[in-house]
Amino acid sequence: MAQLEQITSKLWEMANNLRGNMDANEYKNYILAFMFYRYLSEHQENYLVNDGIIEPEEGKTINELYKEEAQGDDLKDYLEDISASLGYAIAPNDTWASLVEKVTSSEIIPSDYQDMFENFNQNAEMNPEAHKDFRGVFNDINLGDSRLGSTTTARAKSLGQLVKLVDTIEYKDESGKDILGDIYEYLIGQFAASAGKKGGEFYTPHEVSQILAKIVTENVKQSDTAFSVYDPTCGSGSLLLTVKSEVPGGKRSGAVKFYGQEKNTTTYNLARMNLMMHGVEFNDMNLNNADTLESDWPDGEDVQGIDHPRFFDAVVANPPYSAHWDNNERKLKDPRFKDYGKLAPRTKADYAFILHSLYHLDEDGTMAIVLPHGVLFRGAAEGTIRKNLIDHQSGNKIYAVIGLPANLFYGVGIPTIIMVFKKKRDTDDILFIDASKEFQKGKNQNKLTSENINKIIETYKARKDVPKYAHIATLDEIKENDYNLNIPRYVDTFEEEEPIDLEKVNAELAKDNEEIAKLEKEIAEQLRILGVKTKF
Repeated sequence: MAQLEQITSKLWEMANNLRGNMDANEYKNYILAFMFYRYLSEHQENYLVNDGIIEPEEGKTINELYKEEAQGDDLKDYLEDISASLGYAIAPNDTWASLVEKVTSSEIIPSDYQDMFENFNQNAEMNPEAHKDFRGVFNDINLGDSRLGSTTTARAKSLGQLVKLVDTIEYKDESGKDILGDIYEYLIGQFAASAGKKGGEFYTPHEVSQILAKIVTENVKQSDTAFSVYDPTCGSGSLLLTVKSEVPGGKRSGAVKFYGQEKNTTTYNLARMNLMMHGVEFNDMNLNNADTLESDWPDGEDVQGIDHPRFFDAVVANPPYSAHWDNNERKLKDPRFKDYGKLAPRTKADYAFILHSLYHLDEDGTMAIVLPHGVLFRGAAEGTIRKNLIDHQSGNKIYAVIGLPANLFYGVGIPTIIMVFKKKRDTDDILFIDASKEFQKGKNQNKLTSENINKIIETYKARKDVPKYAHIATLDEIKENDYNLNIPRYVDTFEEEEPIDLEKVNAELAKDNEEIAKLEKEIAEQLRILGVKTKF
């Protein structure tokens, strides 16, 4: 871990020195994309060797052997074979090793970068099953950005410096463990922190992700059947990856199937990179670039208007808080929303995200979603939806409400909550946990410690009252409160002040008065000696 921290802090310092006047949120598109390109190129190289396609020779690099063998009429055959297995293919002259050679020997020309990425996109079309996962993944690299340099030569030099920086990164620690994914995740977090409010759009702090992941995998056991997880607003994919780390046997290829949708194209590209950099194969992930609330996905309605929804073992989400959306009345016929009587308000899409996510939850699954406090008590349409979730004909869907501390998220100072939903339940009660006061205060952001997280999870699992911290509310209690779920109505965290001992206070006052009188007398005596007249 110490080596990882050393590598990441050094890398961050060097990256900051290189980015000049470019905004950190935009600079991330360059450094993270180059890291991903290096990963894909070296992953391909390992494939060529491990599958016996290229036989290593002493005195020659794998890249040199690849250049010798994959040329002329044979090049297409090599690229097709690689693409069939990996989902993508990189030609010999476009590999990371070839790029570093050109940069080091000053043979690089500005158009080489453009050609490299265009060739990658073209080769991505070879595998129809995988082209969606790789197509356009490098499109956010603006090779003509003037902040890289005022001339093409200056821009090429800036990109060359970036290539050299990425090439210095150690991808394995002292024990040989691959730490590339950890480095990538660290950089995403650093860029999110630097981006302020924009950072919250693509990154959920790891501590919060851990809570959601532990909740939705609570009863999961190791199995030969793949565990499916869906994030309808997946950002950079960090929340999906955290779920993977909590699934027993989740590191095994094919153990977890990832589904995610993201509206922002740049962030969608980031998610694709992030998952693959953490070893997720293209056939284990299905990410989509679209507006979750406008176009139901996964699957949804076909051209005949017949709904073919997909359901998941777990759904996790940290959607944009109180976002605007198109709540046209026609959506009341949408199967995601039609059971709840009302649509979420146009300026507050929180319940639209809730209902979309819940719709795609399997009958035996668990859903955990981060939301603003307002969803617990706001009335009108939101109050109607909340009531119908609790009074649903198949039983109360709201399983737990967990209050989190303020200022945990990048650019968002408000306190948030986690709502947990289940479709199949034995009881109708709701567990309330108030964890809002237990955190580690940071300079710019508060943090949840491992002790804070463990307390939340242990309390969630035990599902019992804990004085000043947790309460199981019956359906009758919920109804008595008119379906208002505001946490203070159920968890009393008020600390009574100790009773004041008036006799003791009077005795202390009397003692203070005696000391004051004594001091005044002494001062008066000193002044008399000095010849100063006093009233004493």
